Amino acid sequence: MQDTSLWFPYAQMKHLEVNYEVETGEGPYIQFTNGMKLLDATCSWWCMIHGYKHPDITQAIHDQADKLAHVMLGGLKNRPAVDLANKLVEITPEGLNHVFFSDSGSVGMEVAMKMAVQFWQNQGRTQKYKMASLMRAYHGDTTGCMSVCDPEEGMHSLFSGLLPKHHFAPAPTASFTATAEEVTADIAELRKVFEQHHEEIAGFLVEPLLQAAGGLNMYSPIYLQEARKLCDEFEILFIFDEVATGFGRTGKLFAAEYAEVTPDIMVLSKGLTGGYVGHAATIATDRVFDAFWDDDAGKAFMHGPTFMGNPLACAVALKSIEVFERDDYLGKIAELNQLLSDELLNFKHDAVLDTRVLGATAVIEVKDAASLKGVQDFAAERGVWLRSFGRYLYTMPPYIITTEQLKQITDVMKVWFTEN
Repeated sequence: MQDTSLWFPYAQMKHLEVNYEVETGEGPYIQFTNGMKLLDATCSWWCMIHGYKHPDITQAIHDQADKLAHVMLGGLKNRPAVDLANKLVEITPEGLNHVFFSDSGSVGMEVAMKMAVQFWQNQGRTQKYKMASLMRAYHGDTTGCMSVCDPEEGMHSLFSGLLPKHHFAPAPTASFTATAEEVTADIAELRKVFEQHHEEIAGFLVEPLLQAAGGLNMYSPIYLQEARKLCDEFEILFIFDEVATGFGRTGKLFAAEYAEVTPDIMVLSKGLTGGYVGHAATIATDRVFDAFWDDDAGKAFMHGPTFMGNPLACAVALKSIEVFERDDYLGKIAELNQLLSDELLNFKHDAVLDTRVLGATAVIEVKDAASLKGVQDFAAERGVWLRSFGRYLYTMPPYIITTEQLKQITDVMKVWFTEN
């Protein structure tokens, strides 16, 4: 019988064989114990934006560990946490001025939802305790987050009896380049949900422009602009889940910048630390923060993850942002975007339904998931680590990858279809 001491995610363990054991990594490559070295096309679940063993970030870990690896944020503060909060206020959309730390994207979203509910509760609006979300949404695997993921095609239907019921609008269908007229139908559907349920909706959650794990759906910035107006009209907090989209993945530092929209709450993780240490930030406007600022202790925000403001994670995040800015990552991403567009947007095959590119993200959507069976091993034999999900073969590479290395990835993605 196989060793089952290590329980793997999203996998039936009974027949699972994990033959790839990673020993080290460097740059865009992961190195295995058998000597095989593969280009990482998935950025280790989209977070290793600097690649592996980046010297500056590795040094930041050593330097901070020598000083202070962890200390509670309750009643104490540490300089990396203070500095990171100030830096995030500086670089995020104007008006996001208050940073609450946690330890993962899912927890950061849980914080955002609790924050939205208590925002209204503190003002006596006790009926506003539900969320609005989108079909095809994915916001994490913790219980609160599962309840705002797509309830039909998502992975959490097994837990429907456990989860609170929220309200869902159809996923946006107008593409990233759509005109205002083409977005009208999507916004009309959202308005219907708000008109019917706004009295009990505390917040509306979106993954701006790129619904990642829900199928890499890419939609128009105009949708965000119009949704912002609707949230203001119906008194609903607008919450951006930029866990996957933040730090350049869509081509700008934050996806919100395309729409020139400031959400009431924004959540960051993954690229926040470049994947080197788990951490997350939930960032709120003055309006949200002020609802908790009171002589009444009962109006304080009662949440406190053990590792929030972890000095090691904060120091790494500060160095990650420094490297991002210093090395012109947005310029690198523009080059990667051009190559992905040139190589994949016009790719045609009978098995392919659609191809899409946004920033440093590209996907080949197939008609039947069965047509991707075996692609992981096929790619590994050709020097690339690809991990498809459902009907989607995608790449979200580290930003330090060269155009030649990225072309190796796109070539493997295309050859899979031409040789099978």
